Amino acid sequence: MNKPASKVAAMPMKNNLPDVKFLYPEDPGPGILARCNPMEPFAEETITWLHALSLVLKRDPETRGHPDVATFAFFCRRANLLQLKKKYYPGSSLRLGRGLVFHITPKNVPVTFAWSLLCGMLAGNANIVKVPSEISARADILCRAISDLGKVSAFRPVSSRQVLVRYAHENPATAFFSSMCDVRMIWGGDATIGEIRKNILPPRAFDVTFASRYSLCVIHAGSFMTNPSPGKVAAGFYNDTYLSAQEACTSPHLVAWLGSDNEVAAARSVFWDHVYKIVKSRYHLQPHAAVDKLTTFCLQAAQSDGIKKTVMPDNLVWRTELKSLPEDIDRYRCGGGYFSECRIHVLSDLSATINGKYQTLSYFGIEKEELENFITRGRPGGIDNIIPIGRSLEFSLIRDGYNLVDTLSREITVT
Repeated sequence: MNKPASKVAAMPMKNNLPDVKFLYPEDPGPGILARCNPMEPFAEETITWLHALSLVLKRDPETRGHPDVATFAFFCRRANLLQLKKKYYPGSSLRLGRGLVFHITPKNVPVTFAWSLLCGMLAGNANIVKVPSEISARADILCRAISDLGKVSAFRPVSSRQVLVRYAHENPATAFFSSMCDVRMIWGGDATIGEIRKNILPPRAFDVTFASRYSLCVIHAGSFMTNPSPGKVAAGFYNDTYLSAQEACTSPHLVAWLGSDNEVAAARSVFWDHVYKIVKSRYHLQPHAAVDKLTTFCLQAAQSDGIKKTVMPDNLVWRTELKSLPEDIDRYRCGGGYFSECRIHVLSDLSATINGKYQTLSYFGIEKEELENFITRGRPGGIDNIIPIGRSLEFSLIRDGYNLVDTLSREITVT
């Protein structure tokens, strides 16, 4: 087990960490982050810096080729950040950031590192961010923009509070950075989180973890069949799933249909026909994903009763029909367009299945009051986010049940 080092001993960084590539700043000098006092959440200089980052990203022609980077740039607009400030920090309490946040971010969704950094900054903290070790065009665009801002003297007070690093998975740098942080944010699977937690934190520090989660989609068949734009609903579903190769925690893997047998049969036919046409025209299935789908289905068929594969033109969209909803359906999570389907009579039919691994419920054709009643009366063991189809990839400062501005800052009382 690794012993914690003092914050003072952690500087200068580069000399102590020869196997770490510093993406920003490229050559950190002695004392970087040593005197980074916490700031107030949504500080004006932070908002100004993030808005400037948004403009740099918008001017970069490469941003247009990556919708997730463009979405991040749009989110960082001053007008949006000021709206978020009204909602999450109206000034009714006295708060400061916790100090230094160490972010360990996942490889499957490269832009996550920028969203994690954004949360740390808005809450008033200095940040060390481990960018995924795999090279990514999206990550390079973002790191380049952050580096460009660092060259502008007016932005240096905020830029100097951020450090971006890249290193291999098994590297003592994780213990090094863990030893000096006030909060450690870990994005990864259960095994990854377990390994990282072996690195000791300072006594008052704590972890905020975003583990592997399972998500589902519920569609009211009758409402779908009377909707004048079924293709729009299917396009939203495509965005929720295939844009991230179904690897995002918010991407649904289970599709539950509400309605009678006849309604569900008709709705499924129309819905999947639209989805398939969109996937066929936009999505490139990787060979490994095709193998993973077949492997997952064989495993699911061997361990489940009464399932069958629904016939589709090819395996771009793989649908597994369930006779009943097993409690362990979350075990059969697979990317690249693999969906288990079931019919339910009422939302509460899902309560026994939804455990703590469930994160997002996307929906169509269901009233807000019915969804709220499902949570308050059904009291499912999981589900932190309920959102309409097509919006599951939208970022929120409330994530996995955490209000990240509150979690990453501390409240000071004056009596």
